[in-house]
Amino acid sequence: MLCISFLLFGIMAVMGIIYHDTAPLAVPIFAISGLLVITVYALRSAGESDHARARQSNQTLDLATKTVTYMREGLDTHSAQSVCDLLLPATVADAVAITDREKILGFSGTDKENHELGSPIQTDSTHETLEDGMTRIMESSREVGFRGDANKLQAGIIVPLIVNKHIVGTIKFYYRSARKLGENQKAIVEGFAQLLSTQLSLSYLQQQTELAARMELKALQAQINPHFLFNTINTIAAITRTDPAKARVMLREFATYYRRLLENSEDLIPLSKEIEQTERYLLFQRARFGEDAITMKVDVEPGLELLQVPSFVMQPIVENAVGHGRRDDGSPLNIEVKVYHASDSVIISIADDGVGIEPERLDNLIEGGSQTGMGIALKNVNARLKAYFGAISGLYIDSEYDVGTTVYLSLYDALVDQKLDDEEEEIEEIL
Repeated sequence: MLCISFLLFGIMAVMGIIYHDTAPLAVPIFAISGLLVITVYALRSAGESDHARARQSNQTLDLATKTVTYMREGLDTHSAQSVCDLLLPATVADAVAITDREKILGFSGTDKENHELGSPIQTDSTHETLEDGMTRIMESSREVGFRGDANKLQAGIIVPLIVNKHIVGTIKFYYRSARKLGENQKAIVEGFAQLLSTQLSLSYLQQQTELAARMELKALQAQINPHFLFNTINTIAAITRTDPAKARVMLREFATYYRRLLENSEDLIPLSKEIEQTERYLLFQRARFGEDAITMKVDVEPGLELLQVPSFVMQPIVENAVGHGRRDDGSPLNIEVKVYHASDSVIISIADDGVGIEPERLDNLIEGGSQTGMGIALKNVNARLKAYFGAISGLYIDSEYDVGTTVYLSLYDALVDQKLDDEEEEIEEIL
């Protein structure tokens, strides 16, 4: 319509200028004014359209950010209902629903009272989509297929949720009238389904990564514990003859050590507990090799003792130092632990002044598939750090043969993820 009006006013303006001698002056003036009005209107409409598109893009990005928070939990009634509540106001749909393969997980909008969470899926069309993975557009209440009062929702779109090529559920948009249906609505629903499927896939991968990390922990414990167990029991048995009081203390500490070791199979523990458990481990090693045979100095940056870390990450490093770093001449092994904030990471460094590691062994110790006790322990710790703190995190070794070894545990973004920065700022404000 604008184009036709623009063309007519353009012709009038040209003809008025050509025949200005015979035509009234008001004609070209009127035509040019009309052209100006149409141009301004068109520019304003284009601006409003751009603004609307920008607003819609921002709204979509905001929804994506909010839904990922819930999809990290996986597909359950809490996450599904929260996502339905988020999506409904952002669309022209009258109801939004999410199901798994058997039941309704979330429902928001019209007719909610007839769709209780946890109740079985009601419609044949949903079951069909779960079987064949096809998007379905329903243009009548008969196609929608709700039992009972079917007059409320008379149209809908069903799209499958797919994780690792498996259909795990559906997302459904319902409408009071089929007039609201169209390619635009179909694209919107399919877009949301793709977004949720991607987020669920990431959640699944995270769960698998954490499971792998826990399996790494069990493998590490199984590899180290028997050797340590037998040596400690033999040491306590020997001390029983010479110093029964000390033997009783060691037995009590040994029981505490193993109880904490079993308790620490949980995901994360405070760094202070990990240090305490490592020091308890050294108590038994000093009893075995001599009180002055091993020293350990710990320096933790204030506030970082609260940092949550995977259990059993420090002791394997210290145990390697004791088992492989002590010198044959019987000189003391000195271990120094430092924990500090460096850029975006927290660094735990464990340094010893032992015999060091030969260069040819150092190159392949972690990534080269070393099958020695030391290599397995380091590889396990490295894998678990990456699982909990991301691929940038990990274990790094700096060693000079006959001088000593420093092992660095890098925990990327640990302060940000655990909001320790905010806690420190609050403490500073109070002081």
